[in-house]
Amino acid sequence: MTTHTSPLHAEHVADGATMVDFAGWQMPVRYSGDIAEHEAVRTAAGLFDLSHMGELMVRGTDAAAALDYAFVGQMSRVPLWGARYTMMCASDGGVIDDVIVYRRDWDHFMVVANAANRAAVRDELQGRIGEGGHDASVEDVTHEIALVAIQGPAAESITASMCELGADDIHALKYYKAANVLLDGGIHTFAARTGYTGEDGFELFVPADRARDVWRLAMDRGDSAGLMPCGLAARDSLRLEAGMPLYGHELSHDTNPFEAGLGRIVSFGRDDGPPRGDFVGRAALEQVRDIGAKKTLVGLVGEGRRSPRTGYPVTDAHDNQLGIVTSGAPSPTLGRPIAMAYVPPELAEPGTAVGVDVRGRREAMKVVPLPFYTRGD
Repeated sequence: MTTHTSPLHAEHVADGATMVDFAGWQMPVRYSGDIAEHEAVRTAAGLFDLSHMGELMVRGTDAAAALDYAFVGQMSRVPLWGARYTMMCASDGGVIDDVIVYRRDWDHFMVVANAANRAAVRDELQGRIGEGGHDASVEDVTHEIALVAIQGPAAESITASMCELGADDIHALKYYKAANVLLDGGIHTFAARTGYTGEDGFELFVPADRARDVWRLAMDRGDSAGLMPCGLAARDSLRLEAGMPLYGHELSHDTNPFEAGLGRIVSFGRDDGPPRGDFVGRAALEQVRDIGAKKTLVGLVGEGRRSPRTGYPVTDAHDNQLGIVTSGAPSPTLGRPIAMAYVPPELAEPGTAVGVDVRGRREAMKVVPLPFYTRGD
């Protein structure tokens, strides 16, 4: 299997990052330390290389209709320069991937997929365009684009300071909106106010051959604001605190959006607009909506020090297994162990006492609403 390297690989190595293989890419897992990087994002700003994410351009007269058929959300309703979080599901309702779709023109969309699922999403898109007879095409431009994210309370001021043209657009940009800006040095950038940390932030899609210039520009402009380069470990603990699902953990072919607590992103076209045509997985998801999910994703908080990890059993007072932990870690912000887990719906009520088998010892935890952390708390 080929291992890909980010256009920023040399920068990471020079900065002393610990590199790991992640979904077929060599990516930085940490620089100065997981907790320091996590706290930098919560209090100032963090700089992330997300160039392993997949970028798929969907263009054509029927591009919007094709995406309406391919995803559970109604992409034809996304405004120009808007973004929408959605999922691609199989015919049985299982999740193939969760993605963000950006509308770059009336007949041009960019689908950002998880690195491990890029090929699956690309191939499914092509197949579903053919099934629907839509006039649209899919182009995989992952290796032509670098994705750099600036996340944290200082993200807006840092990103605006990097602009040669478009600083006012950065300040005016609403959440899940995007704009074309020109960074210093003449770097054309598609800037989106999106992120995966629970903080304010921007994701900058730039030409791969200008990635190092953008990284260095961000480090220079963000230095006085406390900007710190961050790795995948901090990104994971930040998204966990924010209650954001990760494919392969909270999401998989064996789960559906309703079980993950994300049924709101499934549009059936009844209460929220004009009638909607068919989409892959519609019949199965309508059934789950009508009869209820068989399991529910919940948050868990512990009182002790030992943290649950992925795959640990969730148990009752008699050590009977009730469910399974999908993600777990010590929370730097809360100072307590936290986890997300799937349990039967009747045990999803906040305050419900459960246990988690942490290496053979029961750790008491209780069910809490997600997310664990909300900006401004």
